[in-house]
Amino acid sequence: MILTKAQYDEIAQCLVSVPPTRQSLRKLKQRFPRYLNGVGRNGAAPVLLELANEVDYAPSLMARIILERFLQEHEETPPSKSVINSMLRDPSQIPDGVLANQVYQCIVNDCCYGPLVDCIKHAIGHEHEVLLRDMLLEKNLSFLDEDQLRAKGYDKTPDFILQVPVAVEGHIIHWIESKASFGDECSHHAYLHDQFWSYWNRFGPGLVIYWYGFIQELDCNRERGILLKACFPTDIVTLCHSVA
Repeated sequence: MILTKAQYDEIAQCLVSVPPTRQSLRKLKQRFPRYLNGVGRNGAAPVLLELANEVDYAPSLMARIILERFLQEHEETPPSKSVINSMLRDPSQIPDGVLANQVYQCIVNDCCYGPLVDCIKHAIGHEHEVLLRDMLLEKNLSFLDEDQLRAKGYDKTPDFILQVPVAVEGHIIHWIESKASFGDECSHHAYLHDQFWSYWNRFGPGLVIYWYGFIQELDCNRERGILLKACFPTDIVTLCHSVA
């Protein structure tokens, strides 16, 4: 299904001009029945995925929008976020078989968003946390992990708290956070606001490892207590070394 620029602009203009009500959605479907016509001809065709690609929108996000609208029209109460997330993770729960297939195709073909990508990110993140744990054990460093800290009542914690602080490049380190991603400006500033400064305020200065690198200029808070590295540090100075 291919839209001309004029067709796309017409649809976009209608979306802006109508109120977000069920009656308005019915009018839009009557005026622009492209999705329904597409699946009507071939329910197995990736109509929703093609629509997402044509308007340059993430397929899983497109699937979420369509699923929300479908549930709103077929249920008396608006669907909860947990119900929608559950259906996106397992499209077989969607009561309409054709829509379930459309959502599934969007999910498996989205390389940036959606439950499948979330699972991949979680697995990679866990893998690097295990790697960091092994390196700490190899260095004979005593630590508490996130699960142990939560059992003690902490609600927001870094991946590892060092029970005995160490020094890295002349900076004292009390905690280490593992990030299996590249540290760009947007994500790093969000992490600073949501996590790192909270850790610093509660536990003192710490180290963040961006395993896939980071923008060099972001490592500007060393003197304030947050050190960035792209790998596990090899020049760790422990209390035993200092005494010796």
